[in-house]
Amino acid sequence: MIEIEHLVKRYGSHMAVDDLSLLVEPGKIYGFLGPNGAGKSTTMNIITGYLAATAGTVKINGADVALEPEKAKQCVGYLPELPPLYMDMTVKEYLDFAAELKKIEKGKRAKQVAEAMEMTGITDVSGRLIRNLSKGYKQRVGFAQAVLGKPEIIILDEPTVGLDPKQIIEIRDLIKKLGESHTVILSSHILTEISAVCDHVFIISKGKLVASDSTENLLERMTGNQQISLLVKAEAEAAEGALLALAGVERCELSEQREEGTAALLISAKKDCDIREDIFHTCAEAQLPILEMKTAEKSLEDVFLELTAKGGMGA
Repeated sequence: MIEIEHLVKRYGSHMAVDDLSLLVEPGKIYGFLGPNGAGKSTTMNIITGYLAATAGTVKINGADVALEPEKAKQCVGYLPELPPLYMDMTVKEYLDFAAELKKIEKGKRAKQVAEAMEMTGITDVSGRLIRNLSKGYKQRVGFAQAVLGKPEIIILDEPTVGLDPKQIIEIRDLIKKLGESHTVILSSHILTEISAVCDHVFIISKGKLVASDSTENLLERMTGNQQISLLVKAEAEAAEGALLALAGVERCELSEQREEGTAALLISAKKDCDIREDIFHTCAEAQLPILEMKTAEKSLEDVFLELTAKGGMGA
């Protein structure tokens, strides 16, 4: 549906997008994840034709955005980080205007505007001036503009920035609903947002693609060896020495101090080893009472930090 090949965007000496290649297939919600300044918004602006690339190609349903912009843009609905709203228009006036700009047939405009308002939950405020709406409702008006004309691809750049927790939940539910009938690309640096709504994640760092996979696969591939979080009633040195002597232990590190007279440890096992029973028997023999033992699982945040720090993962 979207093919990006060797995309480059340079501003003077600054490389905003650096040889980026990726493929977006239909019927999924994709997350563009990366720190601020990673190149997410620049990439989206190039996909939608707002910016020209320095090099490389972007094709939407086979149409090159640079060579056939009108054909390519017909397939895309776009919600920028700051929705392009006209504050002195009513919601319906604005959407009628957007429908005209999108060249929706005159006889179909009223129906499509009504459907977009119903889908985004703004029918009740259709007669109100946009300037008088809350931030959450303004965002919904932006969504309605993006889905007008029933484009196959919806691109959302930081859609929940500045919203309160209730509004964020509402917008996430709306994104999931859009995902039932559209291909959605969502840009964010908020990890919980990506993991809550996306089927597939692209992680971008310094303009480069450092990972592309489902959220579950990313976590599975990056978790690696078993890690155990352990709290024992003992001196740290004694506990560390006893556990490092185990054949299946690769690494044992002191964690934060939890209680006086205890040692909090993070233990990494060697590949394909389950070391929980060995830890139990060793601590029992050394008279190191175990107060707490649990498997330490990586979050998407851990994966994100690891990938953006080291510059990517192998295929």
